[in-house]
Amino acid sequence: MRDAGRSGDTGLYMAELRRTELFDLHVELGAKMVPFAGYEMPVQYPAGVMKEHLQCRAAAGLFDVSHMGQVILRAKDGTYETAARALEALMPVSVLALAEGRQRYGLFTNDTGGILDDLMFANRGDHLFLVVNAACKEADIAHLRANLSDTCDITELTDRALIALQGPSAEAALAPIASGVVDMRFMDVLSAQTAFGELWISRSGYTGEDGFEISVPADQAVALTRALLEHGDVEPVGLGARDSLRLEAGLCLYGNDIDTTTTPVEGDLTWAIQKVRRTGGDRAGGFPGSDVILPQLDNGAPRKRVGLLPEGRAPMRAGTQIFATETDADPIGAVTSGAFGPSIERPMSMGYVTSEHATIGTTVYGEVRGKRLPATVADLPFRPSTYKR
Repeated sequence: MRDAGRSGDTGLYMAELRRTELFDLHVELGAKMVPFAGYEMPVQYPAGVMKEHLQCRAAAGLFDVSHMGQVILRAKDGTYETAARALEALMPVSVLALAEGRQRYGLFTNDTGGILDDLMFANRGDHLFLVVNAACKEADIAHLRANLSDTCDITELTDRALIALQGPSAEAALAPIASGVVDMRFMDVLSAQTAFGELWISRSGYTGEDGFEISVPADQAVALTRALLEHGDVEPVGLGARDSLRLEAGLCLYGNDIDTTTTPVEGDLTWAIQKVRRTGGDRAGGFPGSDVILPQLDNGAPRKRVGLLPEGRAPMRAGTQIFATETDADPIGAVTSGAFGPSIERPMSMGYVTSEHATIGTTVYGEVRGKRLPATVADLPFRPSTYKR
């Protein structure tokens, strides 16, 4: 899936960064604030990254993801079909067949098959609701307007915040506020009238856990967050644990694991491309880069994103060069994300290798501080996800 934004946006001065509606609450809760995707965001709270990670796995964690972009796409003729067909022109994903009240993972692609951004989109009856990455949202909205304005109205929502409630206790914490969530399954969406205004809820997230993403009126964001934190199983979680959680779940971080130089096939995201959009399908092609992506779907790509389990305790971080042997001069790929996995109690990485070295169980070597250390190509996710199906 996607993340809140690119982690490399750290060159801004704090005074120039934007703040979410929950900034003061983060400070009150003792968060360490850092620059992230143009915002001041909490990287961790006093409990620390390890405890926050395990809290989310054992009970529930609450994340501020208000820096992400929320967009309404509505056809000028008022029909979902027109809006869906328009959005399909920009991505290799079936939008038209998405049932009302359901959400799907999508990918904006460019003319060379690269990924401009990954996103979530939901069928809300007569329109689509999109959630896009923070670092890409301005470009995404410009992309939508440049290509779809003849048939659709594109509205960026600036009066709503977004929070994520993740973990096995998420339903119990949210149900007293919005009782309808009990009947939701993974990737369902729901609008609920509550004491905190109208909440737009999806049963989804970025941790591999069951949970919810909740769009809330901005002026109610603090009150809703405080109410959720009053539940005994809910604790705040920062970006540090969010990253290790998503990596254990095998989920991509845009700007690190996927970007404009990687195709969906190289990124091992072919599961997101339905048969109807592939060669021979009723709505095959017609999206940017289809002349690159469709042949790769049929014949494979020269490289592939894989999981890597390094031997020992030292993580192989992003940028680590990967080699086929201990002595080869030329690398076969590189690590794009790496960290220690608190739940699996070992280091883990994701990266790209040439397709001939992408078979599960293959031993490769990462160059760490001048030494070639072995790692095993592993299936993803590193830890099974616990979505409510």
